[in-house]
Parts: sequence; C-alpha cells; structure tokens
Amino acid sequence: MLEETKKKITENLLSTFEEAADISLKLRKEGLKKEIKNDGTPVTNGDIEVNKLITSKIKKITHDIPIVSEESSINKSNENLKTFWLIDPIDGTYDYINNRDEFTINAGLIINNRPEIGIIHAPAKKRLFYSYNQGKSFEISNNKKKILDCKKISKKGEIKAVSYSNELKPQIKDLHKKFNVTEHTKMKSSLKFCVIASGEYDLYIAEPRACEWDIAAGHAILFNAGGLITDFESQEILYGKKDFKNPSLILKRSNLL
Repeated sequence: MLEETKKKITENLLSTFEEAADISLKLRKEGLKKEIKNDGTPVTNGDIEVNKLITSKIKKITHDIPIVSEESSINKSNENLKTFWLIDPIDGTYDYINNRDEFTINAGLIINNRPEIGIIHAPAKKRLFYSYNQGKSFEISNNKKKILDCKKISKKGEIKAVSYSNELKPQIKDLHKKFNVTEHTKMKSSLKFCVIASGEYDLYIAEPRACEWDIAAGHAILFNAGGLITDFESQEILYGKKDFKNPSLILKRSNLL
C-alpha cells in the first residue's frame, strides 16, 4: 500500500478517535455498566460503544479489509489473515473502570502480517498518537503536533523501563539487569509503546501474554518512530498467528539505551 494511501486512511480516522475518546470519558462519568466475559475479564458499555464507532468508520474507509476486534467474534476463526485491522477499543479496562488515566483506544492495520498503521488515543491524558509509515509517527496533545523519533529525553545514565507489574518476574528482572535499568514504572495499557516512542522511557519487557490487538497499534507507532520490537530470541513479531496470541516482547527505544 502506498504511503499516501496509508496517510489518508490514518488522517481520516483521527476525528473518529477524538469522538471515541469523548464517548469513553462521558460514559465513565455517567457510571459504567460492567459485565464479565467468558475468559473472566471485564467488559463495559464503554468498550462496546467505542468498538461500534471505530469499526463502523473503518468499514467505510477500507470496506475490503477484514477487522478483528477484541470485542467481536467476527474473523477470529480465520487463520489465513495477512492484511487486516486489529482493534482494541479499550486497552487497560481495569484502569478505565477504576477512574485511572492510562487506558487507551487502539487500531492497527496489518499489511502482509506486519503492522504499518497505528492509532492510539489516551483519552484521560488527552494524548493522541498515530503512525502510517517509517519516519511518520506523531503525537497530538494540547493542539500541538510533534514527531516521535525515540530520542532520549531522560537524564544520561538513566535507563527507565515500563513494566506490567511492580513485582518483576525473575526472567524480566534478569533482563532489566542486562540492560542496566535504573528504575521501572508500572503501566498496563498500550501507552507503554507510545512513551518509549516519545523518548520518555527506554524499555519494556514482557513474557508471553495478551493478544495481538493489545500491541499492533503500538508496534506500528514505535517501529515507525525508530524503536525496536522483538521477542526474547530477537525474532521479528508477525501478526495473524493462531488465536492471535502474543509471544514474549522486548521493546527498546534504541540499541543504545
């Protein structure tokens, strides 16, 4: 797909993401309606309404590209997907339900099993991130647009990591030592990809967990900003795997942290 086509698709979705962000906050303020899914995880009316809005707009823009969403069974049994959308309407549902501010709204376009377009909105933080090509990752906040290039903004000698939990598992603790991590901060949603792309943090390491829709948009944003995304064996992360399950992950701002 041509860069200009990807740019047009992405920019046509930005206002929808702004609308989805407003809806997510409005519904939370009114009081969310929560249910527990078969896998034991919570879902709210906010997840459902955001999903409807985003999938409807994407269908209009790219009607011939399949959509796989966390909150829908459509296309999840298709094991031959190469070019498709991955949507996570609310990533960080626990934070969303509990009035925390790190939850995100996500859509990523996979082309030939690799993420090329990514859009992430963090509504409570009023930060919108998006990307459509290498060297074309951006953030909009306070009505200002800036390019994301993974340039380090922390102090020299500091290696700041984001982590899924405050309590690190032994293998992750060992890898933190390997990369000389000086501090780590808990961050559950896809915002972790964005704050590495922005240079606020340097590293994220996770054992196999979650699903492709949790990471696709962030992968595109970070990779296109110049970041590195691999599994623990330094292998490339591809999409459209069986059951859409993630492998281990290492996100790095740069080889030189």
